Amino acid sequence: MSALIRLASVDALRGLTVAAMLLVNDPGDWGHVYAPLEHAEWNGCTPTDIDARSDAAALRHAVMVRALRIVALGLLLHVAAYWMMDTRAFRPFGVLQRIGICFGVVGLLAIDAKPRVQWLLVGAILLGYWALMAWGGPLTKEGNLASRVDTALLGRFAYEFDAVTGRGHEPEGLLSTLPAIATTLLGLRAGDWLRRGRTRLLWQVAGVALLLGALWSMFFPLNKQLWTSSYVLWSGGVAMLTLWIAHRLVDLHRWPAIGRSFGVNAIAAYAGAWLMVCVLVGLHWMQPLYASGFAWMTPYVGPYVPSLAFAIAFVALWWMVVSVLDRRKIYFKV
Repeated sequence: MSALIRLASVDALRGLTVAAMLLVNDPGDWGHVYAPLEHAEWNGCTPTDIDARSDAAALRHAVMVRALRIVALGLLLHVAAYWMMDTRAFRPFGVLQRIGICFGVVGLLAIDAKPRVQWLLVGAILLGYWALMAWGGPLTKEGNLASRVDTALLGRFAYEFDAVTGRGHEPEGLLSTLPAIATTLLGLRAGDWLRRGRTRLLWQVAGVALLLGALWSMFFPLNKQLWTSSYVLWSGGVAMLTLWIAHRLVDLHRWPAIGRSFGVNAIAAYAGAWLMVCVLVGLHWMQPLYASGFAWMTPYVGPYVPSLAFAIAFVALWWMVVSVLDRRKIYFKV
């Protein structure tokens, strides 16, 4: 299978992932969100926690430039949130910043390291992170080593910072970026198998990863915020299995590539939705919009249904936006 072929299944799966992110990130009422649409408070793993990326010198340059662009976009989005939403402090870390770092590191490894070396790195990172976190103390939200490192280096710029205790917590922090690189390496291997037509390995390795992740979670709990080694294996297994199913249904059996328009404009959808929320909150339009358009249902169906309805409407709006962009062949790249 040619590396130049763009698979509809991958675009569809990427797009559905972005749509799910918008659904999770934009409820009408954060106090009333159905449990499967929330991240685990600490240990555990909900559907929302599955995060489901010329010559060598030129390739290295292209990888690093794109990585820096992704990081820069993430920083700009947080500047917008800080400025328009009057947030407590500017947050230097976030989803896009982590994606950019992982993309850069793994992109260089894809160029310069053989698959065997990549697998050895995955194993070394997962085992090393487990040992480091076990040595660093309890895995509580305040006492774990990753949070202590973030507090020391970021202080009040951490995502959650308690001025009384002087402790902070950062879900996309510094130390937990190491196992996130391992996750990206798993994605690199899965993509290589898909391109070379070795798709059987997707479900076979997925089964092994799920089993190992479940067993490891007995000692090192599934925890997305810490990006624990067991979570890397569990979420990686789910992602590989989902990719295999999408490939079978969309590429081989020609099912509709639902979500493709989101997938080919993933950055536009994510950044555009983020900025839209910043504008609505900054202009104090979000709550009146929710109250008049959705919250009126609360006396009849309870508070959770209108909150979910708002999130679905938000996703539907952006689905229409990216569908129009796709029809007009307008694609935003970073």
